[in-house]
Amino acid sequence: MNKLFPCFLLLALGLAACWPNRHNNNKNKQHIADSIANSSANSSDNLPAIDSAKLAALLLPDPFSALVALQTNWGEIRIELFFHTPTHRENFLALAKKSGYNDLLFHRLIKGFMAQTGDPTSKNARAGARLGSGNTGKDQEAEINTQYFHVRGALAAARTPDEVNPEKKSSGSQFYIVDGRPVLPEQLDRNERKYNISYSPNQRLLYQALGGAPQLDMEYTVFGRVYQGFAVLDSLMAQPTDKNDRPTTDIKVLDVKILKE
Repeated sequence: MNKLFPCFLLLALGLAACWPNRHNNNKNKQHIADSIANSSANSSDNLPAIDSAKLAALLLPDPFSALVALQTNWGEIRIELFFHTPTHRENFLALAKKSGYNDLLFHRLIKGFMAQTGDPTSKNARAGARLGSGNTGKDQEAEINTQYFHVRGALAAARTPDEVNPEKKSSGSQFYIVDGRPVLPEQLDRNERKYNISYSPNQRLLYQALGGAPQLDMEYTVFGRVYQGFAVLDSLMAQPTDKNDRPTTDIKVLDVKILKE
């Protein structure tokens, strides 16, 4: 039985993303500035100073994105769903409307990497049960592109490994939120050579400021990102886990509230 999870778990971590067409919103900027100040992924001392105002502006939700509130028993995480990944966005919204995520567990937490949920079999799962193989029964075609990368807070679809899934199709329900670690420019340089891509200056700034998991770039579909609630994410990531990376105390999705379609 194939477990749905990011295949490159054993690789070093890192992260980046570009959120185009930011709009002005002082309240959101303050939330984001607070999140940046309290972020667990800090840039290296030998890197250039970060313009926090510019960074906050980059992290505002795109006006064309859908917005949702992921309500957990640890607090609320607000998430932007990107316009340019329409299949994944609409699938997520459809599941939310059907209460498809209600009462599902965060079944894998790996500090410095990611928090994963969306396994339908995790609902009412017995304590200590190994989870992660459940799906809705219908995979999604990959929507991997160079606009969105695995910067801290990125929302991405889990999938089975390349050996059984060479097209990199996504799970119909499981997703993960990137926690990540500090990222060096050399990591992004290697990705550029490997995938024949180019990170923009803003994408590099986001990786430098927030950290992430760049080893997952171009391998998994990133279809959203956290824009509010990083403190809640930090609290989740601090919880103890068992040998299968399942939290020893259940962390549950209570509801996904659609704020804007």
